[in-house]
Amino acid sequence: MGLRHSRCLLLRRKMAEPDNSERQRTITTPQSQSFQPASLPKPVPTVHHVPHPPHTPHVAALPTCPGRGKMAKLLNPEEMTSQDYYFDSYAHFGIHEEMLKDEVRTLTYRNAMYHNKHMFKDKIVLDVGSGTGILSMFAANAGARHVYGIECSSISEYSEKIIKSNHLHNVITIFNGKVEEVELPVEKVDIIISEWMGYCLFYESMLNTVIFARDKWLKPGGLMFPDRAALYVVAIEDRQYKDFKIHWWENVYGFDMTCIRNVAMREPLVDVVDPKQVVTNSCLVKEVDIYTVKPEDLSFTTAFCLQIQRNDYVHAMVTYFNIEFTKCHKKTGFSTDLNCILIASSRLLKTLWRIGQRGGTSGFLIQWVKRRRQGERTQYVCN
Repeated sequence: MGLRHSRCLLLRRKMAEPDNSERQRTITTPQSQSFQPASLPKPVPTVHHVPHPPHTPHVAALPTCPGRGKMAKLLNPEEMTSQDYYFDSYAHFGIHEEMLKDEVRTLTYRNAMYHNKHMFKDKIVLDVGSGTGILSMFAANAGARHVYGIECSSISEYSEKIIKSNHLHNVITIFNGKVEEVELPVEKVDIIISEWMGYCLFYESMLNTVIFARDKWLKPGGLMFPDRAALYVVAIEDRQYKDFKIHWWENVYGFDMTCIRNVAMREPLVDVVDPKQVVTNSCLVKEVDIYTVKPEDLSFTTAFCLQIQRNDYVHAMVTYFNIEFTKCHKKTGFSTDLNCILIASSRLLKTLWRIGQRGGTSGFLIQWVKRRRQGERTQYVCN
């Protein structure tokens, strides 16, 4: 998905330093309460492996993880080589550490479950893309009768140890494999939870996999956590970035490398966007109801109009998204809106989603730039 007007490609995932993370908020303020699980029986095995073809060194033959955007060999993490980690990006512990330290995202999911325990009590829950098992453990502590997690990367080996260490092994079962290949020991589940969001919300997300799981396992009247998502776009002024990263190629130690500049215009932007850079209104690009969305709905073309709010240049488009848990008794969700921040304990909380990382505020440079007047309207097409 990209902006036809800007002739730019979608952002792809790129690891960035923690202090580059963008500002986000939760709609429901995180609570500092601790929830202790009930006393549980002795440990039992919790991880089930889905059979896969014998290993082959040919990369194209390796099984893939839907929605992950990388190829993954289902190996024990302790046996994995650097090549294995290259193709199984979600086996990198740094990725999971970064996600877990994203307090806004993580606490929003926790609050959605802990503050609505009446919805989870004695329910069967499915965690799609369970990772380290953090959401599965939240669901277990919220009162779920049993939680089934499906994770195709090798991190599932460690999620088993984490679950046992927290004495939740009799409540949580992890399946190591692709959602499309796993067979659960139950026909239907009451609730599906997942952190499925991708770049610009939809690109390389796990939403297709979540839809598959919903259609196969969610019982009539079951719940999706979260259940609503909306993608927005705004225009920004960013002359400093463009001069530093784009026009620099016109004179590189006295040599003209302008041909690379044209390629750089289409490459990902990984940086923080200051809300003061926004020069237009925001416009809704796409909204989806996770209960009813279909795979074909995720390929779309949308025309939108942005109105200039001050006399300034427009150098790039920036997208952000809102995520909601609408079935909670109190409105719960989070946003990657540039103007949305959360102040807690006298400190600013920053989050995982940022330009080019996990699909939050994603930027698209515009090749032809001119000064815009306040009140001026411009039509764009997103596809």
